[in-house]
Amino acid sequence: MYILGMESSCDETSAAVVEYKDGKFEIRSNIVASQIETHRLYGGVVPEIASRAHIEAVSRITTEALAQANITLSDIDCVAVTTHPGLIGALLVGVNFAKSLAFANNIPLVSVNHIHGHISAAYLEDDTLEPEFLSLVVSGGHTSIYICRDHLTLEEIGTTRDDAAGEAFDKIGRVIGMPYPGGAALDKLAYEGDAKAIKLPSPALHGSLDFSFSGIKTAALNYINSANQKGEEINRADLAASYTKAIVDAVVKQTSAAIDQTGLKRLVLAGGVAANSHLRSALEMMCKKKKVTFTVPSRALCGDNGAMIAVSGCFEYLAGRFADTSLNASALDEI
Repeated sequence: MYILGMESSCDETSAAVVEYKDGKFEIRSNIVASQIETHRLYGGVVPEIASRAHIEAVSRITTEALAQANITLSDIDCVAVTTHPGLIGALLVGVNFAKSLAFANNIPLVSVNHIHGHISAAYLEDDTLEPEFLSLVVSGGHTSIYICRDHLTLEEIGTTRDDAAGEAFDKIGRVIGMPYPGGAALDKLAYEGDAKAIKLPSPALHGSLDFSFSGIKTAALNYINSANQKGEEINRADLAASYTKAIVDAVVKQTSAAIDQTGLKRLVLAGGVAANSHLRSALEMMCKKKKVTFTVPSRALCGDNGAMIAVSGCFEYLAGRFADTSLNASALDEI
């Protein structure tokens, strides 16, 4: 079967065709229209501009995805679309387009949770992956630990109580003058600095598997502002290295504790921040020590994309969870 996956939860418009055959997934096309250059001018995503860019791109990339997959709409067995969570205006573009496309062509439509989508990206490159397993989702809007009971059921056992790790990386990256997106630039700069140069608080909350990234952001901002008031020039590489290490250490600590508590022997890392090289390396090392199988999608599949939505949509389709014309978008995270 062929699934058309559509993603528009933030600042990437994506359409993909994924083939599901004999229990395996194959990406036939995965088109992503990025808005990075557009939002770089503002140092972050502007929701209204993002929504308008989705409108301009969605029809074109869908046509391109079908053409690259060498199929037509008549070959599509299911249309899967991200409905939540995300920027409401951006989501509405994808939902309304997918809904119109599906019902105009008598194709079944399914709703996909964006978080389920990120985790489902792992199935595209690991045929051995089967629930139950532990999943860590780290992105600009989420930092959570889940037990994946089955393909459609997630049990959250740890989460951030305020900001997400991705937002924390981007914010400090932007403050010290790194190009947007700040997190990606900070990842590279951290290799040039001393990770022990600056003492910062841990985002890992004692007595739970939760996180709080507001404190480390404030501490880093105070460090920067104090240096500025004294007329001192900060060592950006040292700050990047120290800041990155503090966040990565906290995430690894809580994930390690989650493995111990659940006894699960497989960990899936997902989300945009799963592309962070320091985090990938540290989690892989921790899993080796604990003899836990570590799975992480390639960097191209860590960011928002239609292929991951198609995979998650396939599971929805196989479970018979179809959407009707009342399908709507929601900014809320409804696992």
